[in-house]
Amino acid sequence: MYSLLAHNTFGIDVNANSFLEYTSVEELKEFIANGIITYPFLHIGSGSNLLFTGNYEGLILHSQIHGINIIEETEHDILVRVGAGEIWDDFVMWCIEHGYYGAENLSLIPGEVGASAVQNIGAYGVEVKDLIDSVETVSIQGEKHIYPVAECGYTYRNSIFKLPENKSLFVTHVCFRLSKIESYTLDYGTIRQKLEQHSQPSLKVLRDIIVDIRKSKLPDPKVIGNAGSFFMNPIVTKAKLTTLLQTYPQMPYYDLGNGNVKIPAGWMIEQCGWKGRALGPAAVHDKQALVLVNRGGATGRDIVALSDAIRASVRTTFGIEIYPEVNII
Repeated sequence: MYSLLAHNTFGIDVNANSFLEYTSVEELKEFIANGIITYPFLHIGSGSNLLFTGNYEGLILHSQIHGINIIEETEHDILVRVGAGEIWDDFVMWCIEHGYYGAENLSLIPGEVGASAVQNIGAYGVEVKDLIDSVETVSIQGEKHIYPVAECGYTYRNSIFKLPENKSLFVTHVCFRLSKIESYTLDYGTIRQKLEQHSQPSLKVLRDIIVDIRKSKLPDPKVIGNAGSFFMNPIVTKAKLTTLLQTYPQMPYYDLGNGNVKIPAGWMIEQCGWKGRALGPAAVHDKQALVLVNRGGATGRDIVALSDAIRASVRTTFGIEIYPEVNII
């Protein structure tokens, strides 16, 4: 048995039958060829988007493929190939230190580069799909395949890599195209307001602002177990929004420009009175209602029970179904 306590940010004390890491595509293919990777298996990143509800009766796989390499460069942009095992925020820092634009709004998002491409992480008006050029994979048959971004099926917090039939695809590298021309995404949250305290924007200034905003809302998993935003923001039709605004005129929303709008799940959860509330050792964070926390000794089932109670409240109050962003195992 192998303890997964250090491999999930919720701090759930569960075990797997076995645990295996690889450091290169060649080593991964060798493991496959020698029959070392057997079903059932689960490939994880840093465990920042996982909730284990019990022991995992199988093999846990983890990539230690590192490296950031420039593939091509033009006057306007640069293409970089990044190992799936690189820490995402380390890569963001690398971009900022080298003066490459695009990733700064995704500062301080926990996890690894490979998982970022699977989950289509996003924050403050930017999704990682906006930066991805291609995703390199190896299948359980040992076959390499490169998916251009257009073939990755990216939607809000989703991709083809999350489909059940693709669970046996291992992301090994992600190629990102970054801009060398100064440009920022500022019209989200309180970014512009905080920028007024600075003479002019820069990559470092914007990163510092994003980091400060995230730290003010999101608890450090090293201090209290959590997986960041637990729920996805629901997308509804404008007709549904119009009806809701008659009862809740202060409801915030973001127009997606396609006849649909996105409503902040955290706002609805807060309206339902859950912010700061607990069910046993599982609780809703007192600064951000999207975040569920392990106050100490919570099991995965405790977190799921809290999630189910919150979802029922939102469904009853607003007639909207919200879904976990976190992968429940």
